[in-house]
Amino acid sequence: MQQHPHTRTAGSTANPLPLRAGRSRTRRIAGLAATVAAVVGLTTLTGPGVHAADNPYQRGPAPTDSSIEALRGPYAVSEISVSSLSVTGFGGGTVYYPTSTADGTFGAIAVSPGFTAYQSSIAWLGPRLASQGFVVFTIDTNTTLDQPASRGDQLLAALDYLTGRSAVRSRIDSSRLGVMGHSMGGGGTLEAAKDRPSLRAAVPLTPWNLDKTWPEVRTPTLIFGADGDTVAPVATHAKPLYNGLPSSLDRAYLELNNATHFTPNSSNTTIAKYSISWLKRFIDKDTRYEQFLCPLPRPSLTIEESLGNCPHTS
Repeated sequence: MQQHPHTRTAGSTANPLPLRAGRSRTRRIAGLAATVAAVVGLTTLTGPGVHAADNPYQRGPAPTDSSIEALRGPYAVSEISVSSLSVTGFGGGTVYYPTSTADGTFGAIAVSPGFTAYQSSIAWLGPRLASQGFVVFTIDTNTTLDQPASRGDQLLAALDYLTGRSAVRSRIDSSRLGVMGHSMGGGGTLEAAKDRPSLRAAVPLTPWNLDKTWPEVRTPTLIFGADGDTVAPVATHAKPLYNGLPSSLDRAYLELNNATHFTPNSSNTTIAKYSISWLKRFIDKDTRYEQFLCPLPRPSLTIEESLGNCPHTS
């Protein structure tokens, strides 16, 4: 903090040496007070409950590799089961949400399973993402045989239920929504993003979709592929789907190493780490997570290849 210089009036008879000494002590005390205040401020901002002034959507402490790789984030999580009989347009599911209301509203994400699968196949994402500061709805689809376009409609119906009728609607900021899905649910994620450009983030997991061109998509999209996928091989699905997105879009492609089509069906640190970072970066506009996305992750024991646009613009 800049100190304002003291002004001495003309004709002052005070001894300048004691005056300078007194001012020096005053400056040291003021500097110490400013340092203490800064430390207190930083400490306060590291826990849930307080947001940075320049980003009202920022939630939780400053992220580290350890914090986003952990099985649980800083928020305690509760859950609600939603019966298929109480909803229309999709098959019900489970809502996971931060228990505390101290931080106000959160962004929300709907997650679809894949072909022939139920919400149990993607259930691990519920508490893992919610504990980082999101409301997460893992859904069942109308039938296990629904195709991507239908799954996209169902993801949007689930978000509409979350924000309009659910017991946690008051905890959700309806302007900050995203979608995820596995396999045909991943293809449905792209369909949902195409149909609703206001979505803030999309994360298809080993997606399957016959449509490979997506010029309509305006939603920042992170696509996960798997090098050993024989159901939706990356050469005919994940990578063409990525390439089919507008080149100007905030987009990324992350190919998992030593993985299969069904890797997203169980707890996976790499999927969680980069999904959390993407969702935080674009749903919450939290640029503290940009460090994990740009520069692009290097090939490693868990990452075969990565592509994307860096730095991000939205």
